[in-house]
Amino acid sequence: MTTVSESESRLIIEEAGIPVSKWKVADTPDEALNAAREIGFPNVLKLNASSIAHKTEQGFVKINLKTKSDFLTASKELLENNIPESNLLITEMLSGSREIIAGMIRDPQFGPCIMLGFGGILAEAVADVEFRLAPVNSYDARDLISSLKTRNLLEDFRGEEALNIEATIDLLIKLGELADNKQIVSIDLNPLIIVEGIPVAADALVELKGGI
Repeated sequence: MTTVSESESRLIIEEAGIPVSKWKVADTPDEALNAAREIGFPNVLKLNASSIAHKTEQGFVKINLKTKSDFLTASKELLENNIPESNLLITEMLSGSREIIAGMIRDPQFGPCIMLGFGGILAEAVADVEFRLAPVNSYDARDLISSLKTRNLLEDFRGEEALNIEATIDLLIKLGELADNKQIVSIDLNPLIIVEGIPVAADALVELKGGI
């Protein structure tokens, strides 16, 4: 089993039609700065490599970078870790206070399953995650969303739009379609930030039976 880099994971997700935050990769701080300017400040900077699965815990993520100075300093700090075959991943800083998580796993007994849950800082506290067998149709996906105990928290909230149910159904169906690819072992979209009602992947992790 091989965990591919976030940039490779994003390509797989993006090609399936699942919304992801704007992103670019770069090999040097100057290239990264140019990419950041194209995407627009503020942005997020990550160290990108197939050997890095949990970047935040290892200090390989710099968020809310707003100036050239901040960005160049963060780029140099990340590259100084000297992780083999690594580069820099630059993404937009999504604006949204609520998050969900979604993904696909292959259960030894039941086979491929689609997962949906409440995300963000309260995710562990509420532990609200539901599963359905893949593939899913629109009825299955709608039922999966309705099964969340915290679904009321995804309605209109402090001026932010409610979770777009149809867009979320489409995302879950596309995750189920990816399960048809037997090379894909698992998919983890965590978090999906709700932007104007649409769940957008701010991070992606895909595991394959072999490299791509």
